[in-house]
This record gives sequence, C-alpha cells and structure tokens, in this order.
Amino acid sequence: MAKYKPWLVCCFTLVTLICAVALICLCIASLAARRCPGGSFRRAAVAADSKRCSEIGRSMLQQGGSAVDGAIAALLCTSVVNPQSMGLGGGSIFTIRDKTGSIKVYNFRETVPQSFKPNLLSDCPTEFRLSTGSQWIGVPGELRGYEVVHRQYGKLPWAKLFEPTIRLAREGIPLPAYLGMLLNNPIVKTIVEKSSLCTLFCNKNKGALRTGDILKFPKLAETMETIAEQGADAFYSGKIGHDLIQDIQAAGGTLKMEDLKSFKVRVEDAWTVPLGDTQMHIAPPPAGGALLAFILKLMKEFSLTPNSLHGDQKIKMYHHFIEAVKFANGQKRSIMDPAFNDRKSADHLIDPSFIKRIRGMISSNRTHDNSYYYNINPSSDHVGTTHVSVLDEDGLAVSATSTINQLFGGSIYSPKTGIILNNELSDFCGRADTVRAGEQPPSSMTPVILESKSGRLLVIGGSGGSLITSAVALSIINHLWLGMNLEEAIAAHIVFVDSGNKVNFEPGFEESLNNSLTGLGHKLGSWQFFLNVVNAVEKEKGCIVAVSDKRKLGMSSGY
Repeated sequence: MAKYKPWLVCCFTLVTLICAVALICLCIASLAARRCPGGSFRRAAVAADSKRCSEIGRSMLQQGGSAVDGAIAALLCTSVVNPQSMGLGGGSIFTIRDKTGSIKVYNFRETVPQSFKPNLLSDCPTEFRLSTGSQWIGVPGELRGYEVVHRQYGKLPWAKLFEPTIRLAREGIPLPAYLGMLLNNPIVKTIVEKSSLCTLFCNKNKGALRTGDILKFPKLAETMETIAEQGADAFYSGKIGHDLIQDIQAAGGTLKMEDLKSFKVRVEDAWTVPLGDTQMHIAPPPAGGALLAFILKLMKEFSLTPNSLHGDQKIKMYHHFIEAVKFANGQKRSIMDPAFNDRKSADHLIDPSFIKRIRGMISSNRTHDNSYYYNINPSSDHVGTTHVSVLDEDGLAVSATSTINQLFGGSIYSPKTGIILNNELSDFCGRADTVRAGEQPPSSMTPVILESKSGRLLVIGGSGGSLITSAVALSIINHLWLGMNLEEAIAAHIVFVDSGNKVNFEPGFEESLNNSLTGLGHKLGSWQFFLNVVNAVEKEKGCIVAVSDKRKLGMSSGY
C-alpha cells in the first residue's frame, strides 16, 4: 500500500486554487474587455434625423428585423416627422454591406419622365431660391427601391415596416420642433401658405402651423395602408399610381403611368477607394461619392494628425480643405449619369496621378481669384434631403440617403394620395446642358461605408443639399485623422465653399480662424442656410457608437 503524502495533497490543492483564481481573473478581464463606454451599444443601432424615427428603426431590429428593415421603417417615419426632406414622392441611394463584406449600391433616385417641358433648363434659377412647380417632378423611385432591398435583405414582413408610420400619420403628432422652425422661416412660410402644401401644414385660418399644433396625414395613412397590403405595385401600376398621375397632370406636370411602370432600380458594386489603412466604399455617379473621395484623397496628401488642429497648422489645414473643395466644385460636371454620358467621366477623380497633379496646384499660403484655375462653372446651391445609418446584430450595414430634393420638393401636394412630390429635375441646373428621358440628375448624395484594417466599421452620410459634401468630408477628416470622437467630429462647425467658390463659415466657427483664412485671399460668401446634417453608426472592438446630428435635433437609438 502506497504511503500517504500530505505535502502532495497540499500542492495539488494549491495548484487547483491558483488555476481557479486565474480562471476567475480571466473571466473578469474578459467581461471588462466586453464592457462598452457609456452611451454606446453592443448589438445594433440606428441614427436617423429624429429620436422618434431612430426608435422605430431600433424596434424593427429588436423584433428580429435586418438593418434594411430598420432603415426602411426609419425613413417611412421621417416622411412624417421631417416631410420637408423626403417621402414616397422621392428617391434614395442605399449603400449596403452584407455580413460577408460584399458591398452593393442600390440607386433608386428619380429619373426624367418620357415627356418633359421643352427648354426646361431655361427655368433654372440664377441665384438661391426654391425651385417650385410641377415641371421639376422626376419619376419617384422610393417605393420600388424599398421593395427591391427588402426582398434581398429583409427579415420582417413588408407590412410590418409601415405599421408605426401609418399610426403616426393617422393619429397625428405634435408639430416637430425642427419642422416648426422651418415653417416659421419667412421664405418657407410664404411658399407653404400659397401652395397646395397648405392642405397639410396650415391651420383653419390658412396660416402655417405653429408649435403646439397637431400634424396629421390622413390621406397618406390610407395610401401607406394600401401599399403595406398590396406592395409597391399599388403605387407603380395600381390605383394609387393612377391617382397620383391625375394630380400631377392637374398641377401641370408631365408624368404618365408609363413612367411609373417602367421605373427600374439600379444595382451595382460600390466604388472602393483606399484612404491609408481605411477602405471607403462609395456610390458611383451620378451620386456625389466621387467628389467626396476626391476631397479626402487630396487631404490625405497633407498627412493630417491631431497636431493639425493647433496654431498655424490649423489655419493651413482648413486652407488646404477649402482649396480641395474649390477644385471639387470644378469637377461637378463630371458627376453625370453614366447610362447617358461617358461612363468614365468621373474615374479621374480617384486616380492617384490626377490627385497628385491637383495637389501640386494647391499652395499653402495663397488662393486664386481666377475661376478658370479651378475650372468652376457656378450654379445655384440648395438644401434638403435626409440620411439614416443602421447596423444590425448580424453585421449588415446600411447607409441610406433619401430625398424629395429641396425643402418640400417642388411644393406640389397630391390630394388623392397624400404624397408630396419631388423637384429632382432642378438638380440638372448649372451641372448639365441637356436633359434626356430616363436620365438621373447629378447629386451631392453620398451614403458611405468605411472599413479599417483594425476592423473598425463606419456607416456615415449626410443631408443638406449642396452642403452634404463639405459636412461629410469634414466629419470623416475630424474623426479618422484629427482624433475627434464621432460625436465631436459631427458637431464641429463646418466651412462651406459655395458653387461660386466663396467661403462661408457656419455660425460659431472660430472667429480668429475666419480672419486668418480670409487673410489668405479667400472671398467671403453670404450663405445663411446651414442645414448640414450628418448621421453615423460606428462599430469598433465590439462596441457600437451611433450619432444623430443635433443640428436637426436628432437622436440615435440602439441596444
């Protein structure tokens, strides 16, 4: 019989205790590593223009829906909460990354109808104003696009996505604060009170609604209910479409049922643009992604770091940005519909040799008065649009920008359907010499997805019409290269270079910096409408941060 050895038992017990302690420490360390900062999420998030719509998108995700379900539901909500920005009478661009990493672009922006006003471009404004009137209405693509992406990526029933917004539209909501602010603007107020929009946005005395009033969309609720039950065909070939066309033609518009029936969603691979250790995926022309990429690739040449925000380096950094945007303004005519123009017209904007050549034309201590130096052909600037960024539990990411173009589109309301129509054809103004049936107009819309080698995923985009490019570019620069967190990067005041290459500083922009930049020769503009908004969702190291721009009183939501 073996002799009992107490010391061996003690050693075994000690080793077991050490292993147990080590295992507990490992578990604690693992839990600590998985803990995310306050305000961030672990599973999924939505960043829309308003808290209400972000929460509706989140609710879809929590019910087992995909990021596409969440995006569609949030956008349907936005058509009621921010109806000046988008709706069923408009169109969208979705950049979608699936869980395998494949990235596709679904472009269902409006197109030119088969019949349109002769010499349409002679109606183009020569200075800032809203382009109202039925001549500007393009063929709406919004619902057909929702149908296509939902069929490909959706998990929830189609009708489920409409339920929250149908309820809001029918029961009514207190006038949203941001919409109330717009309706109080003299320009917007006058247009609303003197157009068919007054049906929706005026009180019984025919004055624009004010804070405290209830906003309802009874006819839109009926339309959405039918579409929820019957699908997009109810709009594109059914009674809703016929009613819509009758209202458009009664307002003097040229759209016909054949235009609705023939609308097709464009599906293509995203353009992938390298930015150091980050890959940026953009929507091809006629979207504005190539212009955004051009600016960012130019700015990458200046090796920006957090130190670029200090002293003279800060002046130089903003000066280089302004110069980059001036050159981008000179390239706006490259962003044309490739189905009707040279398919390679925008390729040079991401070509390293072209970037190097333009970099060589940017001086660090002066600008140029000569418009030919930047190749600019001034057009009028405008505002509008909405954006939503969504990331779900399975890793599906959606960057979606939607629009009826300018504020309230062309101010044409369809009383039979409750739909506000777009004025998308005005986007040809100053950026094209011809308009052809079926063509999509050039756009500033740029829904983007960025991936870094470290595994960081950033889903971002913006609204604000002509301000989209500057706002999104500066948010990305601030975050990726200047060391700001995502919320700081989006909140930072922007500088907007208008179509005439004049420099406009958002109220609150650093005054001493303004003076230093004008001292380099930059001419000040008179732009007043800083309606630039950026919404983004980012996932890094298992934690999700979602930011809705406070400029539109937005708030993100997640879990």
